Amino acid sequence: MGVRRMIRSFWSRKGQISFFIILAIVIVAAVVIFFALRTNIFVTGIDPEFVPIYNLYGECVKQETENALNLLGTQGGKIDVGEYVPGSEYAPFSSHLNFLGFPIPYWYYVSGNNLIKENVPSRNDMEQEISEFLEERINECDFSNFYEQGFFIELDESPRVKTKIEDNKVSVDVSASVVVFREDKSARKNLHRVVVESKIGKFHKIAREIYDKEKNEAFLEEYAVDVLRLYAPVDGVEVQCSPKIWKTQEVVNNLQEGLEANIRALKLKGKYYNLNEKEDEYFVIDHNVDESVNFLYLRNWPSKIEITPANEELMIAEPIGNQQGLGILGFCYVPYHFVYDVSFPVLIQIHDGLEIFQFPISVIIDNNLPREAELLSFAEEEDIDICSFKEGNVQVYTFDSNLNPVEAEISYKCFDSICRLGETESSGGDAVLNTNIPLCVNGYIIAKAEGFVEKKQLFSSNSEIIADVILDREYEVEVELRVAGKEKKNTTAIVHFSGEDGTASVVLPENNKVKLKEGLYDIDVFVYGDSSVVIPSSRKRQCFEVSKGGLFSFFGATKEECIDIEIPEVRIDYALTGGGKTNTYILESELKKGRVVIDVSELPKPNSLEQLQYNYEIFNSLGVEMVFI
Repeated sequence: MGVRRMIRSFWSRKGQISFFIILAIVIVAAVVIFFALRTNIFVTGIDPEFVPIYNLYGECVKQETENALNLLGTQGGKIDVGEYVPGSEYAPFSSHLNFLGFPIPYWYYVSGNNLIKENVPSRNDMEQEISEFLEERINECDFSNFYEQGFFIELDESPRVKTKIEDNKVSVDVSASVVVFREDKSARKNLHRVVVESKIGKFHKIAREIYDKEKNEAFLEEYAVDVLRLYAPVDGVEVQCSPKIWKTQEVVNNLQEGLEANIRALKLKGKYYNLNEKEDEYFVIDHNVDESVNFLYLRNWPSKIEITPANEELMIAEPIGNQQGLGILGFCYVPYHFVYDVSFPVLIQIHDGLEIFQFPISVIIDNNLPREAELLSFAEEEDIDICSFKEGNVQVYTFDSNLNPVEAEISYKCFDSICRLGETESSGGDAVLNTNIPLCVNGYIIAKAEGFVEKKQLFSSNSEIIADVILDREYEVEVELRVAGKEKKNTTAIVHFSGEDGTASVVLPENNKVKLKEGLYDIDVFVYGDSSVVIPSSRKRQCFEVSKGGLFSFFGATKEECIDIEIPEVRIDYALTGGGKTNTYILESELKKGRVVIDVSELPKPNSLEQLQYNYEIFNSLGVEMVFI
């Protein structure tokens, strides 16, 4: 009996304990639900006539959140796009790409000072920007209709906003007291939550993946190099005895057209790429995404295309094999090798037809090669912007060759940075610029004025404070050719003016104008005409030593192997038929006349290899007569 009483007592106490545990759980759950839903409880618990006011406030928060998201998407994850920093003629990229009126900050670019810059927003950065945007704007909500109905609304002057971006939604919590009065009734609400359906978080994640892939693999540069070699002359050999000539601007235009078309054709793997489209496989980037991605380049965007060797008008490759002493070659050929430095923007867009996230980056080709992968490792080591440390002072005076003042744009080059200093302005009979300058040893003052040759002058700003820069005026001169005293309007000829600042050339009859300054020039004139020279086909045997193979190769044993080389027939349709060379000093007074007549000797029309070689050998002894009129 005693045992049974003990058991009943135990189960009685156990039932009481279970009851208290269940009661405690209910109380805790009620408290949690109370705090989680207290805002709605208060709103629904107030007079219904106040509810539309709070609903309007919530709609205002939602609308401004959507506005903020639209700005983030179109402006590369930035609402405050920051200060606009212009580019320069040396690095044409500014800090922003203007696309359809939207200033989109570059995620990666080369600044006007020729420094690498990176500006990639994180998700936390975007959340902070949304919060700041809302804190400035949500109190602008229009309650005029309610004021007319006799409501008085008191808004918190310092609302606090917390934003949370997820892949497919954005949550906004606004801590702000909104008090409403009407007659003897009132209501207050302190917390306002809004959730907006948006893929901004997902799009930003995809954008970072693409950016990191470009950072690590430089895949855009790889495509750009392919376009360069397909659309522009880079290197090669032509069998001919006259120069190979390209118009520089036409080469630049073709390259830009090729980049525009090919960059637009790029796509990423994913559900928007049809694996059956084998003809487009070259343009498919090996990275899977489940949203649409576009790559865009427009030829009117700021771009840099520098070609070496080339002048402003022409790219010329000279023939080899026709010079004196090279007759043993038996034929002429034109090798060419041009070096390109190219940089241009690409806008990358992630979208679904309703929302878009876009950001620009600079694509860089240096000396015909893509920039090295991991280009953004500089983010770990901050580059020093020399141009931001203008601790010295300088006075720059600019003159023409007669010491008359000339207003000019002044820059200063220190190491790889080019800093724009300003412009010289006429004052008291001088053109002068007083400004600050970075301290540098063996830098260069660069002066540029319309109608003058750009001047680059050595200047150490750590020890000098005054720079006198004399600019040489540049004149456009029309060139007229005569051969043996007869005017030749439709004859093909090349005239080279080689001076201390480089070579300026004209190719007649297409281009008969050249820009020159006063100075000493070596002048070479080549006149080309039809030729009937034919180099017959030939065969020669080429022998060389190869390893014997087997055990004997271990001891370095070799054997001779020979192959027959077929050289096909070559017809030379165009060859040297006149010309000459001279050295002369051209005065400014002559250049002012604007026209020069060049008279050279005529050579026999080549009809054999011997005659062709003779023309080139005698060319060096022929002179040039020049008259400015």
